[in-house]
Amino acid sequence: MQDGHPLAFLSKSLGPRNRGLSTYEKECLAILLAVDHWRSYLQFGEFIIRTDQRSLIHLDDQRLVTSWQQRALTKLLGLSYRLVYKKGLENKAADVLSRCRSNEVYQLSTVSSCVPSWLEEVQKGYDSDICTSQLLAKVLLSPSQFPSYSLKNGILYYMRLIWLGANSELQLKILSAFHCSAVGGHSGIQVTYSRVRRLFAWPGLKQAVRQFVSNCSICKQAKAERVRYPGLLQPLPVPEHAWVTVSLDFIEGLPSSAGFDCILVVVDKFSKYAHFLALVHPFTAFDVALAYLNNVYKLYGLPHHIISDRVRIFTSALWTELFQLTDTRLKLSTAYHLQTDGQTERVNQCLETFLRCFVHACPKKWFRWWALAEFWYNTAYHSALERSPFEVLYGHPPRHFGVSSTAECAVPDLDKWLKERAVISSLLRQHLLRAQQRMKFQVDKKRSDREFATGDWVF
Repeated sequence: MQDGHPLAFLSKSLGPRNRGLSTYEKECLAILLAVDHWRSYLQFGEFIIRTDQRSLIHLDDQRLVTSWQQRALTKLLGLSYRLVYKKGLENKAADVLSRCRSNEVYQLSTVSSCVPSWLEEVQKGYDSDICTSQLLAKVLLSPSQFPSYSLKNGILYYMRLIWLGANSELQLKILSAFHCSAVGGHSGIQVTYSRVRRLFAWPGLKQAVRQFVSNCSICKQAKAERVRYPGLLQPLPVPEHAWVTVSLDFIEGLPSSAGFDCILVVVDKFSKYAHFLALVHPFTAFDVALAYLNNVYKLYGLPHHIISDRVRIFTSALWTELFQLTDTRLKLSTAYHLQTDGQTERVNQCLETFLRCFVHACPKKWFRWWALAEFWYNTAYHSALERSPFEVLYGHPPRHFGVSSTAECAVPDLDKWLKERAVISSLLRQHLLRAQQRMKFQVDKKRSDREFATGDWVF
């Protein structure tokens, strides 16, 4: 108690062991229980213990005979207290609480209601809104003329929805709560509108939701665009003849086979002819350049242009300096734009499919099928060329199973052969341009043309 008023109550039922104790021992037990419970508050100052058991007030100056006396003094040791006797007639509060009948049941019933604080903002908003104030007066005077509106506790309802009127500040708070909070989850226009529409109504609600969600900066940064892919396809120029422009890429992560676990894919952009070079990790830019020298350069020389993605090998200083000295331009793709080197990516897919079909049961033997995979790809019909890369490069189809094609014919005159060769190269270039335009037309159907000026802000 403090200043005559109780601050806290403590009670505990007696177990079977303590029920047989004497009144003196039970009162002593109550003191020990209270001191243990509130010791953190009692140990810093003097406190008073009031009891209606007169014999307990002599606990400090009597001889310790029983174990209860010894236990009590041990618990109270170090505390500053005074034992004060209080008659039972004056100790009514404690007696009433300690002598409740066990068969009586006491019930305390309360009714509590939660009133949102923003409802006060709704009511205050009516005062600054002239249209809503006039509507509110009309509903009060003749409610039968406005059956869709009702008034309850100072709040105007429209079709059982809270009417906000033209309170733009409160409208923004409501939209922010139903869209930007964890409950709203930055949902789309329709979901946000359905959430708001369940509780609130005001003029132009749907347009306000659409404008708020469309201008949400977090949604613009975090959500994927549900529009056509930006930017039209910009195909690379078709070279004049074979091995002028080549593209490079790696197939990594292969199981070790004959000491190799990686393949360098080299593709000619004109003839689509490909070479597959086996490598082993770790390799350097010098190792890749040496493999290119031993397998490709010895056959066709150095190209004018090399297309590749941004692998650390192709961006290294050695690789860049090596091809600058040979007057070869390195054309690196933009980050995360695999379509720049789409030709090589498609060849990678063909090679991986071939190996998967033939070595799926024994993947560590892919090296035995590596040469056959190169021959298979180069002799396969190519829709853009309307013939195989082998025929484009060498001018005749390969022999399959030891049988020559009956359509072959010898050209006795060399000049005539060279002229026909030039005509065939020109025809092939036209085929490639036609296939390129066809590809661009199909891809641009799913894209949108966008232009940005210097200084524009984009996400």
